[in-house]
Amino acid sequence: MTSYTRMYFDLLAQNIKTKLEYRVNFFIGGISTLAGQVAGLLTLWVVMETIPTLKGWTLNQLLLIYGLLVLSKSLNHMFADNLWRLGWAYIRTGDFDRYLVRPVNPLFHLIADRFCEDGIGNFVVGLGLLIYSSAALDIPWNLVNVLYTLLMVLSGSLVFFGINLITSSLSFWMTDSLPVMWGVFETHEFAKYPLKIYHNSVNVIFTWILPFGIASYYPASHLLGHPVGWLAWMAPLMALLLVLVGYGVWKAGLSRYTGAGS
Repeated sequence: MTSYTRMYFDLLAQNIKTKLEYRVNFFIGGISTLAGQVAGLLTLWVVMETIPTLKGWTLNQLLLIYGLLVLSKSLNHMFADNLWRLGWAYIRTGDFDRYLVRPVNPLFHLIADRFCEDGIGNFVVGLGLLIYSSAALDIPWNLVNVLYTLLMVLSGSLVFFGINLITSSLSFWMTDSLPVMWGVFETHEFAKYPLKIYHNSVNVIFTWILPFGIASYYPASHLLGHPVGWLAWMAPLMALLLVLVGYGVWKAGLSRYTGAGS
C-alpha cells in the first residue's frame, strides 16, 4: 500500500507538470467547467424566482444539495476521469496492452495515468455553494458536522467512481461503452434536487440502484435537521458496495480481454 501510494503521487505530480507545460489549456479546462456550473445555477435561480419553494425546499437548501453533489463529482472527475477513455482510447486502439505488461495493477495504473483539471472548476463551485448555503441556513460548522460532510463528500465521490467503473468495464464486452456511461452518469442531475419531489420509484432508483441521492439529498437533509434517520449514514456503505461490484465487473472483463490483435 505504501509503495502504491508513493507511486500514485509520483505519477500525479508528473501528470500535473506535463499539463502545466500548456498552462493556458490547463486553466481553460478548469474555467470551462466553472462556466458550465454557473449556467446551471442561473437556471436553478430563474426557476426558484418563479417558484419560491419546491415541496417546502428553499433556494438556499437546494444550493446545499447542489454543492454537496458537485463536490463529490469534482473529486471523481479530477482523479478518476480516465475511466471515460477506457473503451475508445485504450481497448479499441490496443493501447490498453501497455497496462498489462507492467508490474502494477492495471486499474490503478489506468486511474493514475490521468489528472483531469476540468474538475477543479467543479470543486470551486461546489465548495463555494457549500460555504454560501451553510452560512445562509445557519448550519453550525462544529467538528461533528465538518467530519460528517467530509465523509459524505468522499463517499459520494466513490459512488460516482463505482458506477463509472461498472459502466466503463462493459467496454471489455462492447469495445466502447461510452454511450452507456453517459446515459447512466447523466441521471445524477436528478440528485441535484430533493428526492421527495419525485415519484417513489425515482426515490428507490436514486437511493438504492444509482444512489447519487446519498451523496446529496440525504446528507443535506441531515445537516438541515430533517428526519431521514439511518439513510443519512448510508453513503460509506453504498460507496464500498459499488466499488466492490465495479471491481468485480472490471476483473471479469479483464479476464476476457484479448488485445486488439495489431
